[in-house]
Amino acid sequence: MNGPILVVEDDATLAQVLRKTLESEGYTVTLARDGRAALELGRQPDLQMIILDLMLPRMGGLEVCQRLRAENITTPIIMLTARGLDSDKVFGLRLGADDYLTKPFNIDELLARIEAIRRRSGQPEHAPRQLKVGDIEIDFQRMSVVKQERNLELSSREFQVLECLVKYAGQTVEREKIYQEVWGYDTAVTNRTIDFHIARLRQKLEDNPREPKYILTVHRSGYRFVV
Repeated sequence: MNGPILVVEDDATLAQVLRKTLESEGYTVTLARDGRAALELGRQPDLQMIILDLMLPRMGGLEVCQRLRAENITTPIIMLTARGLDSDKVFGLRLGADDYLTKPFNIDELLARIEAIRRRSGQPEHAPRQLKVGDIEIDFQRMSVVKQERNLELSSREFQVLECLVKYAGQTVEREKIYQEVWGYDTAVTNRTIDFHIARLRQKLEDNPREPKYILTVHRSGYRFVV
């Protein structure tokens, strides 16, 4: 499951776009509209990422970054700048920012950079021991799934596929990734094999398998588990 992200942006429209996009990817999002609020909220110990605009009222993004790093807060920071000046980017990186994007930017590029920073920083990517989402409760230690207080019978493979999707909850998991993590290098496995197991999981987990709300298909790519 993806963790909380702080978005610091004084443009209300862009802030809401970022919030909705990140929430659709499984993140919990907190918004801040100025530098002082960003400094206060940026001290939260459980933050996974800070997306920080450079031009902010009350305190600029560069100063926010500098102060957080001076307090030994190591939460990854991606800076957003409309200036596009190399000097600002270099200065921001020297102050402790992990990456930057120049406005306007592609939202898919932002998501890709977030995932890249998570990999570099070693943030955990594993399924939780237990997960409750909607009317479904999953216990990964006992390999049990309960829906509406009724135990579901999952095969070992079905449970492994589900565990793989939950491990990367909110992210698109390509078929190749599922294939490697669940079947290893069994050459007999095809995309149709994976799709069959997904269909079986939907039959058991979803209220309406034809209109799934937990296991979504990402066209020509793979699947996404929505928390």
